[in-house]
Amino acid sequence: MRTRALKYLVAFILPALVALALVGHGWLSFLPLAYAFGLVPLLELLLPTDPKNMEKAELELAKEDRLHDWLLYAMVPAQYALVLLYLFQIQEPGLGPAEWIGRTIALGLACGVIGINVGHELGHRRPRHEQALAQALLLTSLYTHFFIEHNRGHHRRVATLDDPATSRRGEWVQAFWFRSILMGWRSAWRIEADRLRKQGKPTLGWQNQMLRLQILQLAWIALLMALFPWQAVAGFAAAALFGALLLETVNYIEHYGLQRDKEPDGRPGKVTALHSWNSDHVLGRLILFELSRHSDHHYRADRKYQTLRHHPESPQMPTGYPGMMLLALLPPLWFRVMHPAIDQLRAGAQSREA
Repeated sequence: MRTRALKYLVAFILPALVALALVGHGWLSFLPLAYAFGLVPLLELLLPTDPKNMEKAELELAKEDRLHDWLLYAMVPAQYALVLLYLFQIQEPGLGPAEWIGRTIALGLACGVIGINVGHELGHRRPRHEQALAQALLLTSLYTHFFIEHNRGHHRRVATLDDPATSRRGEWVQAFWFRSILMGWRSAWRIEADRLRKQGKPTLGWQNQMLRLQILQLAWIALLMALFPWQAVAGFAAAALFGALLLETVNYIEHYGLQRDKEPDGRPGKVTALHSWNSDHVLGRLILFELSRHSDHHYRADRKYQTLRHHPESPQMPTGYPGMMLLALLPPLWFRVMHPAIDQLRAGAQSREA
């Protein structure tokens, strides 16, 4: 079974390429970008998907195999090492504008794929040490509010108009970025304030987790400003923003145009595997620790990444995440591909109800 876990070592190709980009020059600075949005999308167009699920016995073994967890844990020091390497290497004398951009984008990829994505997986875990690791990773991407908004907001409101992270039909991804980031940050404050009010506690006290996370984030930036030139810290902030936009683009493609039906009392119906776009493209699944099996993640958020399943009834993306993200950046083409797929899903749902 451990050989099954080792396939996720593919996820370490990206941090290795980022490290190479941070110490290399010329075209090497853009190698991680070429890998993530050139080679990977091309391979996912050519390679077949794998919708197969594990048998029950295999599933139980995978649940207990701690190597899956340790691979996630290893990403934490890897991410911090990349951030520190960037802060030193971006000061290199004679660094040209193209290399500065390439290195910043390279770290931005790490902020999105490791800082937020791996932080997302660990943030769903119950043990406190794993939640602490999740917050540590989100800190490197300056996106700590995600820990609250995603777990207690997005998963409850997904596929409804109340969810900032659910994209609406006809909404451009560029507009979605602003709405999701700003409304998601605001939502995290509201979620914590509501929790404390229900407990009869002050909403702006130290027990407010959102307040603590924002103070931690400010302290992290202050520490970096004390240790490194402001230009290096500004570059890090730009990389973190790039990572956040990657995450929000993923949010955009994961739930685009999907909505839950309402119950007779007006409340949204139950979240099912029908309310997320799924991708069984193998390479993306490995690189993102099965994030692309998103339908099952929302159906059972407590499942560890290695146990996520394929649901035949889930809406399927025509290609993997990187390719779909590139397509989303061209809204007219995105609409042309996705709107017929949404219409087909609705027609299928109506025929089943009839």
